[in-house]
Amino acid sequence: MNELSGGQWSPYVAGISIGLLTLLTFKFSDKPVGASSAYATLAGLLGKLVAPIHTMKLKYFKENTPKPNWELVFVSSAIIGSFISAWTGGEFEVRVVPELWEQKFGTGSVSSYGLSGFVGGVLMAFGARLAGGCTSGHGISGTSQLSVASWVTLISLFLSGVFFVQLIY
Repeated sequence: MNELSGGQWSPYVAGISIGLLTLLTFKFSDKPVGASSAYATLAGLLGKLVAPIHTMKLKYFKENTPKPNWELVFVSSAIIGSFISAWTGGEFEVRVVPELWEQKFGTGSVSSYGLSGFVGGVLMAFGARLAGGCTSGHGISGTSQLSVASWVTLISLFLSGVFFVQLIY
């Protein structure tokens, strides 16, 4: 049986692939796998295009000069890989909201979905900055380094997820 065809990849193949990615990332970049700083870098790059003087006066960008880096490639690759996976698995479709959400709450206003998605994204970014990294950084890289903060963050993420899924659905 081909483990990479059909609706889902084998969790064993996916887990081993993520583990190998983590090892290779540490070996070649000496940095952990993570995504949240890529968004800050992208914001800085866009800021340099629109308002370069203001952007470079910001404390964060004084310490972290925005320039294309491996994190942007990582996030871009995750988006492209997701598209390829959905396409080859026969599950690609264009939807405004997930089917489960639509079944629970109806079709409603598209603008309200956009607003709730935006607010959720802002809260996720705030949480990633507050926790010192995103789910990828803590869940993959931090736990593989046996970081106590990463284990606490990961356990909190899972417990919060279970709580809110039970609350909403």
